[in-house]
Amino acid sequence: MTGSIKLRVTGLTKIFGGAPKRALQHLQEGKDRDWILQQTGNLVAVSDVSFNVQSGEIFVVMGLSGSGKSTLIRCINRLFEPTSGSVLIDDEDVTKANDEQLRRLRLMKVAMVFQHFALFPHKTVIENVEFGLKIRGMATEERHSRAMAVLEQVGLNAWAENYPSSLSGGMQQRVGLARSLAVDPEILLMDEAFSALDPLIRREMQEELLALQRKVRKTIVFITHDLHEALILGNRVAIMKEGRFVQVASPQEIVAHPADDYVTAFTRDVDRSRIFTARDVMTQAPVLRPSDTIATAVRNLKASGKAHCHVIDDEGRVVGLISQEQLIGLGARSSVAKAMMRQFPQTASATELIALYRACADNLPIAVINEVGEFLGSVEPSAIWRRVAVGLEDEH
Repeated sequence: MTGSIKLRVTGLTKIFGGAPKRALQHLQEGKDRDWILQQTGNLVAVSDVSFNVQSGEIFVVMGLSGSGKSTLIRCINRLFEPTSGSVLIDDEDVTKANDEQLRRLRLMKVAMVFQHFALFPHKTVIENVEFGLKIRGMATEERHSRAMAVLEQVGLNAWAENYPSSLSGGMQQRVGLARSLAVDPEILLMDEAFSALDPLIRREMQEELLALQRKVRKTIVFITHDLHEALILGNRVAIMKEGRFVQVASPQEIVAHPADDYVTAFTRDVDRSRIFTARDVMTQAPVLRPSDTIATAVRNLKASGKAHCHVIDDEGRVVGLISQEQLIGLGARSSVAKAMMRQFPQTASATELIALYRACADNLPIAVINEVGEFLGSVEPSAIWRRVAVGLEDEH
């Protein structure tokens, strides 16, 4: 995705212990994390991490417990003071902000959603959502109206006067999300936000977040220990190990081309059919026009080495599919329009491969079209099976 850089992190390091500067010097000299811990008693939680997040992007940091991912996100809004490095939001260096600037940043630009909801049990749902607006000094009627609008966005407006204890875990997490969205933050930090939820509720929350993101287009940094969640949510994913980023790439790139054995081990059991889309296996295929002759169709199919060819009209919309078998016995001057199939599989480019299995039943190529029906390319069923089974790196 393209856009302006909203968050720029450069050389970020966080060391816990009594002598972080001495530990930092050892780190800069090339000593590893274990050596520094043994020699100084200081833990290098985040080590020289750099990355950019574009406006409107979901950037996911995935790592196991102790990898440094939660420390990293807390350094972004300075809940933890970085030992070195810089964090720039809209070119404003958070690491150099004074107390008042930091307070304004947390009130106006950056909101955080925690794993365990962090709701006030003695406040109603709407009072929880209004909390940040109240701190800002917003008038009662205005903040109530804003809170109700956000609750409607997350489907909880009917529960506004209830207390958190009467809500399920998934509903409580939606209240936490609504509270963060109410202040209209430019950046949303989500630390293991769905980890405490049951698997089915967790999947629902992932889908809700993606649906919400299509509407509100926030810049999101999302922390998780679950690779599948990372691949579902992230425009880009960073794999973190022992305080460092091992790989930063799109979900498809991470699954298809893991950077090392560590990443490979994570991706081995990934359901590729939910990661790759029609766009990932689509090829540019030759096309015919309805007015073309059968002789032209025979020549095109022979030259392409394919058994089928899609037919498009003058506006570029796919209108049919023709096969070699259909051409047998037809006159050379007869038109393609008379021979083509008018019922054929087609899909959007963003369709997950798992949703195309049924379309593969007749072993026909699937036309990939845009929102107005224009032909973008073709997907062979065999390409779907190859991608799901082995991935990009084994296809050639």
